[in-house]
Amino acid sequence: MAAKIRLARMGRHKRPFYRIVVADSRMPRDGRFLEVLGTYDPLANPAVADIKAEKVISWLNKGAEMTDVVRTIFKRKGVLQQFREVKGK
Repeated sequence: MAAKIRLARMGRHKRPFYRIVVADSRMPRDGRFLEVLGTYDPLANPAVADIKAEKVISWLNKGAEMTDVVRTIFKRKGVLQQFREVKGK
């Protein structure tokens, strides 16, 4: 099973709100997932991301892959820097 860290769309029509989730890569975008790692609201100015960094780092250590959008969100919030520091120790 290949785990992916990706966005699952929530919210109403033209008011998207996303959960950052870990899911099997074969599951649909809004389908079954393994764990919720945070939320992302692109409509706020600036965009708001609430991330559970410890859980993200543990999933990355287990070999989960990120989508490009999630990688950008993590980079802006400094989660990737934390992961590199933990991985380097």
